[in-house]
Amino acid sequence: MSFFIRLLETTDANRCELEGLPKIQEMLNGKMTREEYKAFLMDLYHIVWHFCPIMAAAASRCPDDFKEVRYHLYYNIDEEKGHEMMVLEDLKAFGVDADTVRASVPSHAVQAMLAFNYYTCERVHPCSVVGMLYGLELISSVYSGQLATSISLGLDLPITQGFTFLDSHSAMDLDHVAELRKLLQTIHDPHVQDIIINAIQMNFYLFIQFMKDTYSPSA
Repeated sequence: MSFFIRLLETTDANRCELEGLPKIQEMLNGKMTREEYKAFLMDLYHIVWHFCPIMAAAASRCPDDFKEVRYHLYYNIDEEKGHEMMVLEDLKAFGVDADTVRASVPSHAVQAMLAFNYYTCERVHPCSVVGMLYGLELISSVYSGQLATSISLGLDLPITQGFTFLDSHSAMDLDHVAELRKLLQTIHDPHVQDIIINAIQMNFYLFIQFMKDTYSPSA
């Protein structure tokens, strides 16, 4: 069995669990409130802000045996840099200023997600970052475009007014997932493969917890 097929079979249950969450279904059906969407974007800002630093930390530790991963990270960092500014612009459309967003503390699940990804790429194996990329970019490629359309319709707002990050990342991250599939074919060490699969499962687990724990105005 190829690594990619094993990866799909091992992690598909995580994707299905995410899709079945009531909050995800509400978002996909345009039932998210303005306050919930603002809270979602504020947490998303912190995930996006740390995306490049986590990749940089992993790239700096990649040995030559995994130089394809290192080069992929160089490319991805160039592609992703500055995307947190798109989230700030979307929040500005909802009346939230950049200083407030930067000073905010992300939810516990997001803090745990960021801590896990820094820890594993620095202390376990730098290729664990591939699990972070695959998990988060798969979520984005499958759902972000639908979410942008559904939430904007539910709030009766044009998609250009506060939904740029989600709307732009659907096709972009679909391309990234295709590139990751090619990268995965270069990783043959079974131990490293297991580390990547664990990282995917952990990122899904923590993203699911993130969706369960937040976005209720009474929370």
